[in-house]
Amino acid sequence: MSIAVELQELQAVASEQMPFAYLLTVTDDASAHAVAITPTFGDGKITCDAGKTSCANASVRARVSLLWPPATAGDYSLIVDGDAAVDGSTVRITPTRAVRHRPAPGGGNDCQPLNLRD
Repeated sequence: MSIAVELQELQAVASEQMPFAYLLTVTDDASAHAVAITPTFGDGKITCDAGKTSCANASVRARVSLLWPPATAGDYSLIVDGDAAVDGSTVRITPTRAVRHRPAPGGGNDCQPLNLRD
């Protein structure tokens, strides 16, 4: 099932999740690196402060993901993919894809893609 959500509505969807997200980057040896961050929204971007490893990873491999856990058990997580730009310890992510995701009752998954087109 798809639910269209405009880019400016992404913040509202994220506000229904936990108040933090995980920033997912890829290391030089192609393994995932995950850190908890506190994102902010503005000017069509999601911004966060991140550590040295996350910033170094995003500087070399700009494709990153954000994962917001659900606010309550059984609800959807929010996964946002995007392109990162790094300035010091600040990472600014331009969202390119988003999906609400949870395990489906009885197995499999129950995804709801979000439309990020303005």
